[in-house]
Amino acid sequence: MRRNVPILTGLASGVLIAALLIVAIVALGPEPVAAPGPSHAIRPFTTAAASPPASASPTPGSSVASPSAGGSAGSGGTNANFHVGQPAPPLRLPLVGGGTFDLAALRGKPVWVNFMRTDCPPCRDEFPVMNGLAVRYSSTGLAVVAVDIRESDSAARAFAQSLDAQFPTALDADGAAQQAWQAVVLPVHFWIDRDGIIRDGALGGIGPDLMAHGLSTILPGVTVTP
Repeated sequence: MRRNVPILTGLASGVLIAALLIVAIVALGPEPVAAPGPSHAIRPFTTAAASPPASASPTPGSSVASPSAGGSAGSGGTNANFHVGQPAPPLRLPLVGGGTFDLAALRGKPVWVNFMRTDCPPCRDEFPVMNGLAVRYSSTGLAVVAVDIRESDSAARAFAQSLDAQFPTALDADGAAQQAWQAVVLPVHFWIDRDGIIRDGALGGIGPDLMAHGLSTILPGVTVTP
């Protein structure tokens, strides 16, 4: 039996060393790679947009991307993110001071929709330019509306009055319209033609040149100047 002791001891040592090697290999091996998350690119509008959008609770944004990053035709980017050439989703919201804004009721008129918030500095900077263009081209039948995201009637009213807004402000109290229109970054502009088709879009804050370009896409035959 004593003769077998060295053999048994050697076998035990070999098993122990092998076990330690296995543990070391597992511990030092590469970690599993997580599957990539879903893309956050703006998706095309779907046929579901033909019905009024359901209530949703997206977080309203007040950050701003440059127009070239978003893709206004006037900035040399891609218009895909603004769904140019697609029918605009429904937009029916209460107006500041009473009444209702209904995009469907404006079929036959060119429409400029601006999603904004009063705590967004570029939104404030754009209003004077929008005022001037709204007044100058009102004779073409142009309708302009600012859609205030998740703010009170009193806040939106004070904002519009302080800037002498020449166009109405609608209230998207629960953010449902923002979600339906995929207006993630504010401000954002959509220009819709007389047939209800989106013809251009831009991320704010933008200046008179891009605003004039957007208007030119929905006012055929009209020379639009900044």
